Amino acid sequence: EKAVNLKKDLAEMQEWMTQAEEEYLEKDFEYKSPEELENAVEDMKRAKEDVLQKEVRVKILKDNIKMLASKVPSSGQDLATELNVVLENYQLLCNRIRGKCHTLEEVWSCWIELLQYLDLETSWLNNLEERVQMTGNLPDKLDAVNDALESLESVLRHPADNRTQIRELGQTLIDGGILDDIISEKLEAFNARYEELSHLAVSRQIALEQQLQTMRETDHMLQVLQENLTDLDRQLTSYLTDRIDAFQMPQEAQ
Repeated sequence: EKAVNLKKDLAEMQEWMTQAEEEYLEKDFEYKSPEELENAVEDMKRAKEDVLQKEVRVKILKDNIKMLASKVPSSGQDLATELNVVLENYQLLCNRIRGKCHTLEEVWSCWIELLQYLDLETSWLNNLEERVQMTGNLPDKLDAVNDALESLESVLRHPADNRTQIRELGQTLIDGGILDDIISEKLEAFNARYEELSHLAVSRQIALEQQLQTMRETDHMLQVLQENLTDLDRQLTSYLTDRIDAFQMPQEAQ
């Protein structure tokens, strides 16, 4: 009777493993939204816990069959053979579910990381857009133009590492068919805005550099002119002080 019960327990265990494999491993899942992906991760975590909890039951079966085999070798030998099959299948099921759980957790982590990088780069784009807008109505002063140019250049020196991460993370998920529609839409919007603002910012940088160069050249010309006028004023003042007649002066002084 004990052998019959143990045989029944082994059959039930095998049936449970078959159902678990069908439910957790053989279904063709599609993750088209973050909610679906997050739910799948939580389901696989519960599946992993559920499977590992059966380890106690498997150990009890193993111990009972060994004990029966020691007392009734003829009955125990057949059960031991069935037990080995169940143990092998159970270990395989544990490994596969652990692997799928780990994979889904990695995918979810990849998605969260992508969102974080997009947030960082979006903040940078907002800052860049603000700096570009600030260059629109500048006072016609050299210091103001110079400060605006330096401010814009400091933002443009932003490293490209984050954008590389966005591209790689997004492509990895898309290649796996994970959230591909949502990610493609996000990347397309981000890249379009990045290209537009980058070109606009570089154009404004070039325009400011040219404006600054013109203002410096004009400022230099005015400075030279002012120095010449000052010298002339000093010379004319000395002529007047010495009461020199205009016709006695050199032609340029006249």
